[in-house]
Amino acid sequence: MNILDLLKYILLGFVQGFTETIPVSSSGHLMIVKRLIHLDIDFDTLAIVTNFGSLLAIIVFFRKDIWSLIKSFFAYLTTKQEQYCEEYRYCWLIVLGCIPAGLMGLVVSKLDLFAKIEENVKIVGFSLLVTAFLLFVIRKIKGHKKDHDLTAKNAFMVGIFQILGLFPGISRSGSTIVGGMTQDMTRDTAFKYSFMLYIPMSIAAMMLEVGDIVNTSIDGITWFYYGMSLLVAGVVTFLVTKWFRHVVNHGKLIYFTAYCTVVGTLVILFL
Repeated sequence: MNILDLLKYILLGFVQGFTETIPVSSSGHLMIVKRLIHLDIDFDTLAIVTNFGSLLAIIVFFRKDIWSLIKSFFAYLTTKQEQYCEEYRYCWLIVLGCIPAGLMGLVVSKLDLFAKIEENVKIVGFSLLVTAFLLFVIRKIKGHKKDHDLTAKNAFMVGIFQILGLFPGISRSGSTIVGGMTQDMTRDTAFKYSFMLYIPMSIAAMMLEVGDIVNTSIDGITWFYYGMSLLVAGVVTFLVTKWFRHVVNHGKLIYFTAYCTVVGTLVILFL
């Protein structure tokens, strides 16, 4: 085992975990790190592995909400009791919110629409500036709608915003939180709904990508490196998500506007 190589994988797991849930684009930051330190690593496989770590962390973070939604969904199907109706309906709003980006994702994947730009790090710079603009626009919005107030229109519009997250370098969490707040959701409602959409979308993406890992020849020591990246990404994602919820609820997204503006500008000018 090479300690330097291990530290590289741990670093990339940290970058993935720290940037996955905040509105700065984890994939974009991995591209920036790749350009800065010229690592000889299979980034596609690493991205799949570390994304899985982040997915597990988000599921653990929202475990109570997820379990409550699952129980209510099947309880309403079998009993039709009114007490389960609200969360049953919320489950379908999650499905509806996933449809626009899900369909667009299939089109992008089949036609390989981003093939010519997905490795262009300057695209990440411009995407960060787009994210900064979106966050600036909604910086003062508080919203009024809570989970039980959401409509099919609200869910679909957030789903439209989620399409932006397919573009290399644009944050999925940022675009969906912005989408939620433009639909008059409270900050915490937008935060929660954003990640309720993230979970099924990420699971679907993992299912499509798992074949790539299965067909890749990876030796035992590399699997150990990937495992460490996954662990670091998961732990850091959990901690950062907890912190990010606090930031969103206290209306401090302007910090990310400044960060995305500075980093995006530096990437465009110097990378």
